Amino acid sequence: MTKNNVTRMLDKRGIPYTAYDLPREKLGARETARLLNVPPERVFKTIVVVRSGRGKPILAVVSAVQEVDLKAVARAVGEKKVHLPSQKEAERLTGLQAGGISPLALLGRGFTVILDASAIEADFLHISGGQRGLNLRLPVAAFLDLTNARVAPIGREHPEA
Repeated sequence: MTKNNVTRMLDKRGIPYTAYDLPREKLGARETARLLNVPPERVFKTIVVVRSGRGKPILAVVSAVQEVDLKAVARAVGEKKVHLPSQKEAERLTGLQAGGISPLALLGRGFTVILDASAIEADFLHISGGQRGLNLRLPVAAFLDLTNARVAPIGREHPEA
């Protein structure tokens, strides 16, 4: 099983989790759900969202069956407008590879984390462990506690759903 700074931090804090090793290429959240044989509504992806003004980017966390509603994200953080950066820019802003961007790997770095309200319908969620090929299943309450995430309806059903 893969160990990294995120799993070591969870171990140190006594947070229950299950780690899953997956192929190391960039996988979409739906593909991750299929490989893990879990409902796609329980697999969450982290989308980097940039404020129009100054300020740290936002980490919008939505399920595999959703896309980020930028207007809802802007409302949740009190901004007029927000936008999606390019993949290269998201990687530069976070220091993580796309497919491995995770709020759990960015704790204490000043990012605002917003978790879609649909996450609180279940006890657990699946999320990237901070690198490609590592997925973590952990309690929603633990995720909220660790990340100080706001909960808001920021996802809308993805057209492919």
